This record gives sequence, C-alpha cells and structure tokens, in this order.
Amino acid sequence: MPDDDTPWLDAAELDDWIPFQGMLITLPAALDAQLQRDAGLSLFSYSVLAGLSESPDRTLRMSDLAQVASGSLSRLSHTIARLERKGWVRRHPLPEDGRITLASLTDEGFAALRAAAPAHVRTVRALALDAIGPDGLRELGEASRAILDRLGIALPPR
Repeated sequence: MPDDDTPWLDAAELDDWIPFQGMLITLPAALDAQLQRDAGLSLFSYSVLAGLSESPDRTLRMSDLAQVASGSLSRLSHTIARLERKGWVRRHPLPEDGRITLASLTDEGFAALRAAAPAHVRTVRALALDAIGPDGLRELGEASRAILDRLGIALPPR
C-alpha cells in the first residue's frame, strides 16, 4: 500500500501536472514529425546542427555538443556518424589534445540547417510560442532552467 510519507499530488497539482506531462511527450513528437517531413531530419539531428551553428567556428567538443543537444554521447556519436555520411559534419581531434574529439559543421551542413530552419521556426511558434506568449515563455524558461538544474544539467552560456 502507499507510503504515508509520499507527497501525493492534490487535485490542483494534478490539473496542472497532467497537461504538462502530455506536452512533454507530444510537443517533441510533433516537432520531430515536422522536421522529418519537411527536411528529413530528426529533432535531435536538428538540435545538433543548430548547436554547432551557434558555436565559435561552428565547432564543439563532442561532450559539450551532447549537453547542448540534450543527448547521451552514444546517441550523439550515432547521429554524428549519419551527419558525416551526408557531408554535413566532420569529426576531428583537438589539435592540443588528440584524446578530445571535436565536431564541426560543414558549409553543406550549415546550408541544410538554413533550409530546414524557416519551417521549423514557424512550427515552434505555431505550436508553442504563440500559445503561451512572451510572459509565458519567460516563465517556462525559468521553470525549465530550475528543473534542469535539479537534474544536474548545466546549460551552456548564451
């Protein structure tokens, strides 16, 4: 039977938690479907390309890129291999320390990202940003950072 010390959600908390949980599942799936349909990219691949595009010299350490894209090193490695086969990313050692692997966005990869971005941004706006408005987005950003902090996930500085 239930533990008496369990802080069960009350009715008001459930009224907010259930739609939040549903959004956590359905929004990424909807964004992934749009990217697959329009650009042949997964949401994770898009996040990898976008993360590289916003980095100095369009290059990041693989470990940092995994954090930026919110994925494991294993998942990132498989994704980078697929993106390398397309000529969109290349892996190479850090010159000062060959044990560290860097990923760099190629010009072809940047062009693919630029082609995919307009439809993706329109979808993000239509499904999320327009629904919650600027104040809601700011609150969501603060809440998301607090949750990520509790999970021990540090976002890269902007």
